[in-house]
Amino acid sequence: MRRRFLSPLERRKLALGLLFISPWIVGFLAFTLYPILYTLRISFTRYSGFGEPVWIGLANYRALWSDTVFWQSLGNTLYYTALAVPIGIVVALAMAIAMNQPLKEIPFYRAALYLPSVLPLFAVSFIFIALLDPNRGIVNQLMVSLGLPNINWFGDPRYAKLGLVLLAQLGAGNTALVFLAGLKAIPKTLYEAAVLDGAGPLRRFWSVTLPLMTPVILYSLILGLSLGLQVFAQAYIITNGGPANATNFYVFYLYNQAFRYSQMGVASAMAWVLFVITLVLALLIFRTSKRWVNYETVA
Repeated sequence: MRRRFLSPLERRKLALGLLFISPWIVGFLAFTLYPILYTLRISFTRYSGFGEPVWIGLANYRALWSDTVFWQSLGNTLYYTALAVPIGIVVALAMAIAMNQPLKEIPFYRAALYLPSVLPLFAVSFIFIALLDPNRGIVNQLMVSLGLPNINWFGDPRYAKLGLVLLAQLGAGNTALVFLAGLKAIPKTLYEAAVLDGAGPLRRFWSVTLPLMTPVILYSLILGLSLGLQVFAQAYIITNGGPANATNFYVFYLYNQAFRYSQMGVASAMAWVLFVITLVLALLIFRTSKRWVNYETVA
């Protein structure tokens, strides 16, 4: 096959296009690609952040393998992600369905449901601490009035991660907006046909809404997986990794290795381990998505 060369006009257009996107190229190379490759190099060294890194091969990875706190932080993170992501998708889908109701006051309800998502995480965290306070919190007082035990959410290792999972649901408004766009894209004729066939609200949800929302659910699942595995700020603000390391999440431990213990090499090795774990889990989800995601378009 004869190779086709660009004409002078096409080469000028290519040069002009590259010139226009050159700021992005420079930013990508300087602030994304270079730090990624730099952390890979540092992960094979002993480096405190000062002086010259000392090459030690796989010693950092072997140290992580025998570090019990590393495995505990990884277990805490997987536990949190396994709960927060599915619950978040269910909450976001329920919020999107509520936002999609044909009510006159729906703009107010949409703003009210979305508002917690735009509040600073620091503010939301302190609000949640007040709500779940074992002595004066509204949630705990309501639980006690219903005969349920008074739980010390952030002081008891058994419930600390559950408390942070509940806190994560206040950010479901962002995902709910994505779900709302997906709901708006479903043709009303499908619901009208289902009604003519005698389908009730629950049947219409299982047979029409849910199958056509699976691509959006897949997107939210991948995004939630990435965010769940990087949970950090909530534990830093509310529990500082406690009690008894119950909320010592992976990125929180990585942060401590880098900026509290000055173990940049270990922290870089942890970052690459997390990257591999995230990549493997995402590929598994994509591979299984062929069985449950509906990509058929509706005319």
